[in-house]
Amino acid sequence: MSNESTTIVQKLWNFCNVLRDDGVSYGDYVEQLTYLLFLKLADEQTKPPFNKPSTIPADLDWESLRKETGKALEDQYVKILRELSNAEGLLGVIFRKSQNRIQTPANLQRLIHLINGENWSGLTADIKGTIYEGLLQKNAEDTKSGAGQYFTPRALIKAMVAVMRPEPMQTICDPACGTGGFFLAAHDYISENYGSTMPREQKEFLRFNTFAGTDIVDNVVRLCVMNLYLHGIGGTESPITTDDSLMSDTNDRYDIVLTNPPFGNRSSITITADGGKRSSTSLTYERDDFWATTSNKQFNFLQHIKTILKTDGRAAVVLPDNVLFERGAGETIRQQLLKQFDVHTLLRLPTGIFYAQGVKANVLFFDKRPAREEPWTQKLWIYDLRTNKNFTLKTNPLTDTDLQDFITVYNVQNRHERIETERFRAFSYDELIEREHVNLDIFWLKDGSLEDAADLPAPDVLVAEITDNLETALAQFQDIQAELDRDD
Repeated sequence: MSNESTTIVQKLWNFCNVLRDDGVSYGDYVEQLTYLLFLKLADEQTKPPFNKPSTIPADLDWESLRKETGKALEDQYVKILRELSNAEGLLGVIFRKSQNRIQTPANLQRLIHLINGENWSGLTADIKGTIYEGLLQKNAEDTKSGAGQYFTPRALIKAMVAVMRPEPMQTICDPACGTGGFFLAAHDYISENYGSTMPREQKEFLRFNTFAGTDIVDNVVRLCVMNLYLHGIGGTESPITTDDSLMSDTNDRYDIVLTNPPFGNRSSITITADGGKRSSTSLTYERDDFWATTSNKQFNFLQHIKTILKTDGRAAVVLPDNVLFERGAGETIRQQLLKQFDVHTLLRLPTGIFYAQGVKANVLFFDKRPAREEPWTQKLWIYDLRTNKNFTLKTNPLTDTDLQDFITVYNVQNRHERIETERFRAFSYDELIEREHVNLDIFWLKDGSLEDAADLPAPDVLVAEITDNLETALAQFQDIQAELDRDD
């Protein structure tokens, strides 16, 4: 982050500490900043050198807010939020279900003064975007509020994009997009590698048509749309929608899927596959395109992703360990995925890189292929970045350097000429399918921490791991109970 970006982020964030005494949380603060910053940017676009017509009615614009004080200011702000929440396009997405969380007019006026003091349109997209990303990062660090507890480390996102190598005119989807980290990294990759040679058509496609995302939480969608907007992505229509991706197949197909679906073993919604029986005890979606019926969110996202990929489309998905070994529906899904798709790479992630302690996760890379009798997966290459690796969020965070060896051995030029190393091994389709329950939780390195109790994880990490294991076991029993109910 540049000195200019750091200064502005710190200035805005320092005021957040003032508002906390007024009962405004970090998340609420970033949300209010989003509303006000959008109004300020829209106002700047109507002035020289831009001189664009305003997209916001005069009685609801930045100037209508800036000239008020006291109770009149609060009333005007509430009016703006209420009326713009019903607007069409990007405006409606930004202000959807918006509410005033700053109850003291003096604090609201001071925040408006802070934002008004910067010429935001005079900053480059990189600086504006970096400032907003800095605020989102600080919000994610607030683990007490649950904000961004599975916030994907930016070093991991960059590594995933680097080996996926998106190209101009390809479509990229994230069905659980959060604040848009994968989109920004993919946009940067394409711009840096093709920007100087891209014709106008490709540049316009990159801005307006490359990305499509969904998230179920209004506030998260708002933050994502604003994040993309500040980075110069999108136009008057939002590339992001508020919806439950798992509800149905929209028939949209994409070249690339990059995503980190929400963690947690179970959902209140069971999704029935073709021929499955509806549950009498929970909300049920019907998906004829799914292989197995389950309420496990990660398995359902995995099944959704295999549907929305184009033929020869490619996916990179962050998934918790239970997806690799859970029985029942999990076994069926792994069998079908290995057979119908080219499941070629698994990156075992270390613990200590997510804000939720003790999370054990992986990145699964697979390609969609045309239908045929023979299995498409020939070899699954597993890279172990977990065993004997220790990371923490503050003292030893995951960096680009830590993932460089994975990027190198992945061999993006020709992954069919990979070479085994100490941390990188290949397992044939026959080996995988013969493992009990098609368990893909495979490791071979000797764990040094098991030899010395002093190297054990911290107590809070151990407790988190035990809790996660118990929740996984409970989820398996609940799935069995659900299957028995359906049989009855």
